[in-house]
Amino acid sequence: MRRARGALPAQLPAAEAEEGLRRLARFLARALPLCRAHTTEFYARGLWEQLVAARPEVVLQALRRPLPEASGAAAVRWDDNTFSDVFCENSKKLINVHLFALAAKHYSLPNLGVCTPLEEILEALRGDSQEASGIKTDEFMNNKKSHEVQAMSELVDKIAKYCGLKQVIDIGSGKGYLSSFLSMQYNLKVYGIDSSKTNTNGAHERNRKLKKHWKTYQSRARVNSETQRLEKPIKNEVKCKAINEKPLSNNSSLQSQDQGTTQDLVPSCVFTEVAVSETSKQTEINLAQAQSDESKLSEEALAILNVLPADAVEFFSSSHCNYGEVREEEKARRKMAFMKAKESKSSESSLYFPLTSYISAETELSDIITDLEDCIMVGLHTCGDLAANTLRIFTAKPEIKAVCSVGCCYHLLSEQYENQEDCTEEVWGFPMCQYLKDKGWCCGRNARMSACLALERVAVGQMLPTESLFYRAVLQVIIEEIYGVTKSDRHVGKIFSKSSSFLDYVRKSLKKLELDDSELPDSCIMDYYEKYKHRMNELEAFNMLKVVLAPCIEVLILLDRLCYLKEQNNIAWSGLVKLFDPVKSPRCCAVIALKKQSCL
Repeated sequence: MRRARGALPAQLPAAEAEEGLRRLARFLARALPLCRAHTTEFYARGLWEQLVAARPEVVLQALRRPLPEASGAAAVRWDDNTFSDVFCENSKKLINVHLFALAAKHYSLPNLGVCTPLEEILEALRGDSQEASGIKTDEFMNNKKSHEVQAMSELVDKIAKYCGLKQVIDIGSGKGYLSSFLSMQYNLKVYGIDSSKTNTNGAHERNRKLKKHWKTYQSRARVNSETQRLEKPIKNEVKCKAINEKPLSNNSSLQSQDQGTTQDLVPSCVFTEVAVSETSKQTEINLAQAQSDESKLSEEALAILNVLPADAVEFFSSSHCNYGEVREEEKARRKMAFMKAKESKSSESSLYFPLTSYISAETELSDIITDLEDCIMVGLHTCGDLAANTLRIFTAKPEIKAVCSVGCCYHLLSEQYENQEDCTEEVWGFPMCQYLKDKGWCCGRNARMSACLALERVAVGQMLPTESLFYRAVLQVIIEEIYGVTKSDRHVGKIFSKSSSFLDYVRKSLKKLELDDSELPDSCIMDYYEKYKHRMNELEAFNMLKVVLAPCIEVLILLDRLCYLKEQNNIAWSGLVKLFDPVKSPRCCAVIALKKQSCL
């Protein structure tokens, strides 16, 4: 039964969404050359001289200055005249780093005003429904995955209840963390579809393992629930905190480590102004634990790692008992109990179904799911085009009444205009909305790769790998000048972590690239190192500029998807929601939409 429908939060009007996209695109048209350049070619192409007018120390110093708020008296009117103060009209070089940082902050997701607060939509969807309780994801997932699954599953469940839905389709379900939690915690029937047979098999294997551990875990969950009930008067004081403020750990502190070593490398004021103000203080001091906990789980948790799905629950059956010495009345009673348990199993278990299939915009879900019914489609960090195709399937299929999608891996997006080829027969990942299509907008792979950078993590002390990037950039000069190779299908890969020195790094890299280094003396290699080592700060400053710009590129992609949804006639509500803590999970924004009531 669909519960009484309440009022959803006010959504961003389509005209305002497109206007925000227009203004952002106008800024990025000037700024994007900084991110379209590949760091590997930094020295080989003279990128600093080509793109930045200021000295690197001036850039780093400018990025350390505190930034005013993006609104109010300190707000800057961003128009063509302002942009000409940031970039030289003739050379197109960056000339005013401080204004550049202000512009990047101005066009970030929080300051554009295009997001719907998570608390508002949860409150609107909550209605009279009761809060689910009992299972804690951090007992069988690492901190990052636990945070993502718990936050997203709560929202998905509330959307499902609001729309009267019981079926969920999880696109790109991977190992089934979200799918299995939705099925167990919220009793939703979930089809997890992934293109990897390995992932699907892994999900089935976790089902088998859980049979051995489920009763133990369930008993422990009941004990924990009772303990929480007794402690409720104390915990009520902190209950109102947002889910993304839940501490990662109680025994870690980032402030006591790395802080002193990163201040000279990270332009802290810019990052603090742009990112940390949007991030809970608790997550700043727990970043180190967030990273290390992904590989450190308790021995008890290992027993049930990755084995969550509800269809693995083993119901007790008396059919294995010896009835020879049991009275007829007792046999009848036990038979009745067994039949009830079997009926319960058929109705409540098998709520999670891992399936293997490649999903495209043209996929017919009814060919994959035989009992397809009205449902909500979800995707947790769906890679590349899969996020865009999720939205296209949602708008095209009448059975899908709502969507909640968090994308990632922007560098894997296909772009219609990347190679200046307009192929009308192809379905592309970017752009989706009509405005960017009409403009023939293109980011380019390097810019999309930059969009994956995590500004918030850098802001709280996670350094960029400047030395490894420096090694690779100097190696590129050697490859081109000594061997005459400008492009290669081979990749160096993660050689830096396995190398003891620059000399060792070059030797190993050349071997992997199948380039003969027998005639290349050590002295020649080290001459290149000495030639460029005093210019390492250029590379550092250049990468910092890219990190500052990264959120703007991500917002462009997200607004493109939102504007696409607002172009559809069957959508009742659509919006962007910051779903995760960006320090724990940098790709933190969900695209959410519900179809009109007549479609529900």
